[in-house]
Amino acid sequence: MGFYSDSVVPRLVTCACGTKPILKQREKIVPKAAGRVLEIGMGAGHNLPYYRPEQIQGIVGIDPCSTSWKLAQPRAAELGVPLTFIEGSAEEMPLPDGDFDTVVMTYSLCTIPDAKAALNEIRRVLKPTGRLLFCEHGEAPDPSVAAWQTRINPLWRKLMGGCNLNRPIKKWIAESGFSIESLDEMYLPGTPRIAGFNIWGSAS
Repeated sequence: MGFYSDSVVPRLVTCACGTKPILKQREKIVPKAAGRVLEIGMGAGHNLPYYRPEQIQGIVGIDPCSTSWKLAQPRAAELGVPLTFIEGSAEEMPLPDGDFDTVVMTYSLCTIPDAKAALNEIRRVLKPTGRLLFCEHGEAPDPSVAAWQTRINPLWRKLMGGCNLNRPIKKWIAESGFSIESLDEMYLPGTPRIAGFNIWGSAS
């Protein structure tokens, strides 16, 4: 499993996270980031082309996978703003309290083992006036789709490096003390419904 998890999974996830519908979702969220930015689960850097350098002071990206960071290098080289990468988990970040204006989280909460701990950490590192920008896939609202998500999830999680199909993302964000400012949701076109229910928006 070492070779699969260290070499195969990052490339598999990178491919899945770079499809046209997913990139369109990133384009809706990432350009809203401003000030000092923390990106949760930077992965192969799919978000980097969508940041607006004129409104960014700098970006810190955290991800447990150094292989993904190597895949991000071409995009990082074209960013145009200071970028620091931290190899580590969002559940326990080596970052000071209240240090960031914006936290960007796209297609990451599905995989973090202790998602609620990560959300608490995000609250900790955000300034009181800061915002969380999020775009995630998760538990579908339709009972029949949700039932299939639950059936398939154990195998999906093994194949996709810990990604879960059926996490109640909106509920967890609200339960972690965030106030949701804006929220949209839909099944992404051209994507299997079990993996295609997306929610995106902002929270303070």
